[in-house]
Amino acid sequence: MLEAAFWGFVGGVTLLVGAVLGLVLRTPPRVVGLVMAFGGGVLISAVAFDLVEEGFASAGATPVLVGLVAGALTFYGGDWILDNRGGRDRKRSGGQQAGGAAGAIVLGTMLDGIPESAAIGVSLLDGGVGVAVVAAVFLSNVPESMSAAVGLRSAGHPPRWILGLWLAVAVLSAGAAAAGYGLLGGAPPDTIAIVQAFAAGAILTMLADTMMPEAFKNAGNSVGLVTCAGFITAFLLSHGV
Repeated sequence: MLEAAFWGFVGGVTLLVGAVLGLVLRTPPRVVGLVMAFGGGVLISAVAFDLVEEGFASAGATPVLVGLVAGALTFYGGDWILDNRGGRDRKRSGGQQAGGAAGAIVLGTMLDGIPESAAIGVSLLDGGVGVAVVAAVFLSNVPESMSAAVGLRSAGHPPRWILGLWLAVAVLSAGAAAAGYGLLGGAPPDTIAIVQAFAAGAILTMLADTMMPEAFKNAGNSVGLVTCAGFITAFLLSHGV
């Protein structure tokens, strides 16, 4: 469980790294968008091959479908509630967060980070951390938090508040990864497959709702090619090529 917490924290602390880079460096929005697109492609591949495919191989289609639908609906519902309470623009780089509620922004940011960290914990159930999953979380978290940190600063939030937010998410990520591992140790294949697919459905919904629109806004049509490059990279990693 401690190993799962460690890797979950590693994945979460990249959010803090990205926030620091966003506050210190003046990275062009196009660069942030391209890196975000690459990370999105990596996440899609990790979802497909390290979560959905493994769940299907061990338990069949029904648990995977149940998990995918449940994960997507759960994230969508939580995100909808937070959007309507002021957290809609939490990942934007243009300062749109000025019109949002700080509490909703915080809760929305935590909602985005939990599925990825739980996926890291679940990947350890196969005997070792999923390299592609950790790489996916790392490559998606840095540009994601860079973009959000720039926007939060433009909206008037002080750097200490911004860094505290991402540190809290990193700690929560460690807990989510530990829970994903600890609660499922010895669980039947159907249960593990449902949880894997649940994380996959939530991640896919998060990508479509928050990351990819911001990537396209900042980087334009190049996003498609860079996303594909990220997918290919993670595919090769997950298959040991």
